[in-house]
Amino acid sequence: MEKATPAHFGHNPRGRRRLGRPPLLIIGCGDIGGRIVARLAARFRIVALTSSPERVPLLRAAGVVPIVGNLDRRRSLARLAGFGSRVIHLAPPPETDGRSDPRTRALLAALRGRPRRLVYVSTTGVYGDRAGGRVDETTPAAPANDRAWRRLDAERAVRAAHGSVVRAPGIYAHDRLPLARLRSGAPALADDDDVFSNHIHADDLARACIAALYRGGRGRVYNAVDRSQLKMGEYFDLVADRCGLPRPPRLPRAQLRAAVSPMMYSFMSESRRIIGERIERELHLRLTWPTVADTLASL
Repeated sequence: MEKATPAHFGHNPRGRRRLGRPPLLIIGCGDIGGRIVARLAARFRIVALTSSPERVPLLRAAGVVPIVGNLDRRRSLARLAGFGSRVIHLAPPPETDGRSDPRTRALLAALRGRPRRLVYVSTTGVYGDRAGGRVDETTPAAPANDRAWRRLDAERAVRAAHGSVVRAPGIYAHDRLPLARLRSGAPALADDDDVFSNHIHADDLARACIAALYRGGRGRVYNAVDRSQLKMGEYFDLVADRCGLPRPPRLPRAQLRAAVSPMMYSFMSESRRIIGERIERELHLRLTWPTVADTLASL
């Protein structure tokens, strides 16, 4: 997850009482975590695990109790045991080889018991390539790379602990648009080779996490996606047109592979249309930003 800014956390006035509120532990309190904090600071005593001591003042200014620890060092997680009744887990697996996520298993071991409510934010990448087909939560996972396998391993550990899983696609927001990419002139796929991408506004993802915290079913999976149904090149074109930037050049797949990073190419090699009706039907969440076009129109 991207790092949060003070604007994402909001402000917690001095003197506001926190004692007596139920605790909520956030793991990986970056951008999405900051948006959750801004919505829940009045209801919970929020505790956040951070591996960066320099972020402690920012968290404290938002009314958050920081705990400095690292999911890659189990001994640093001892203090988490007292805050494990409600947990929102936003930390990604390590960028290493292999298909397991030792961080999630270290977290669950440190909590010393099954949390009463546990929400884990995963990725729709666990579905793999579907050649543009429609995918919902009943579609079996079929990861196409080790990065997605590590996410699926984390999901399995969370579901075994009776937690809920929120699968997120490409996260964007008013302040999270691919402007730097467009300014750099990075290419996109030609229309005949283009892939469907899926999107969720960062604010709606934060709201989906909160809804899952209250209403998520044990071991249940939720796709947190909007209704855009855009191809990736269409998304870049929409942003470019609205922000007065040149549209990206389009290249056939054979040429594009040499022009982008291996990670970006992997995203451009998977095409699927994610259906997210379960968040509306079961979590009773109505999206604030139901399509990318709605967001861009409000700029």
